[in-house]
Amino acid sequence: MTSTAASPSTVQSGSFLTLHYRLAGPAGDVINTFEDKPATLSLGTGELSPAMEQRLLGLPEGTHATFELAAGEAFGERNADMQQWVARKLLSELGDPDEQYHVGDVVQFPTPDGQGHYAGAVMQVREDGAVLFDFNHPLAGQPVTFEVQIIGVL
Repeated sequence: MTSTAASPSTVQSGSFLTLHYRLAGPAGDVINTFEDKPATLSLGTGELSPAMEQRLLGLPEGTHATFELAAGEAFGERNADMQQWVARKLLSELGDPDEQYHVGDVVQFPTPDGQGHYAGAVMQVREDGAVLFDFNHPLAGQPVTFEVQIIGVL
């Protein structure tokens, strides 16, 4: 008679995961869920970059691993076209007209369809109130440490 003990589930394309993860660049952690509640996400939906998803495929439930991704591999290279000036008038329409912007602030913007958000980091503020935003991912063009602990796989 063969054993019917279930083997741990493994991560596959389309898997729904409960996990802790940490993303760090040269300046330190950008995201770290290890001190908080775990994240839940579905592979193949764009919640993680393709390079990070590839590292997870085939890992069994319970795995705790750390991966080093080369500069640009996790979030692409920095793109100068992703740095754009946004007029004060538009910023006032999208948010609080009295908002003060400072270099280093990260600002959330609604997507054109209104269904999501994307973020830009303030790089410069002109006297006329226009703000130069960098819409590149903060880890674009940088080496990334990706640490993961897979809690559950569905």
